[in-house]
Amino acid sequence: MTTTTTTGAVKLENLQLGYGGKLSANVSLDIEPGEVVVFLGPSGCGKSTILRALAGLLKPMGGRATVDGREVAGNEAHCAMVFQEDALFPWRTARKNVEFPLRIRGLRGQELKSEATRYLEQVALGDYLDHLPGHLSGGMRQRVQLARTLACEPRVILMDEPFGALDAQTRLDMQQLLISVWERSRLTILFVTHDVDEALLLADRVVLLTQRPATVADVIEIENPRDPSAQFQESYRLRRRSILDFLGGSAARA
Repeated sequence: MTTTTTTGAVKLENLQLGYGGKLSANVSLDIEPGEVVVFLGPSGCGKSTILRALAGLLKPMGGRATVDGREVAGNEAHCAMVFQEDALFPWRTARKNVEFPLRIRGLRGQELKSEATRYLEQVALGDYLDHLPGHLSGGMRQRVQLARTLACEPRVILMDEPFGALDAQTRLDMQQLLISVWERSRLTILFVTHDVDEALLLADRVVLLTQRPATVADVIEIENPRDPSAQFQESYRLRRRSILDFLGGSAARA
């Protein structure tokens, strides 16, 4: 079953970000509820910095970021972050990890266990409820992290190269799982990657960022988002080539 999303609108208005007074990004962008937007750009250009600001982990130097019209401030409850390296509690089982945000939401007893189980079943880990993270593969740990993120009931999911450390087959599996989760939830997703094919598979729009300080160089609308067969079309090949040329040119200008 799918849902229609009416929350999760993100607006970046001349959002200026940096560290130690040095500007690393100056971005303006409107993102619709339920949209999947993927950021591509040269290494170190500030892609992850944008996500950290939306998560409330970095205070802007100027401009503003809003979610559903409310300015992001502090640890932003409406946005949940998924990192490349999982942030699971190693001493807690998969289910106990997912129970953590549910406890914060006030769930207890059997309802707590049932909800945690439901989220893990959504990511195909119903048979691994009582496994510790150290006994799970990298892909499985990322599934637990995704389940825990969903348990937060965010309006926006921020994904910072979440599949970058996985082997090729596991990465493909996780991409398909994310598509499946999105089709059910229609959550807004902001995704950072260095992989052009991953961007073209997952995105409604691909945002190309310049060298630091990052600005929006181009926004590419994807005609058939989340359709694996699109990679065999000539338009896909041309779009992929254009993005690679942009990234190569950006690196040369660095």
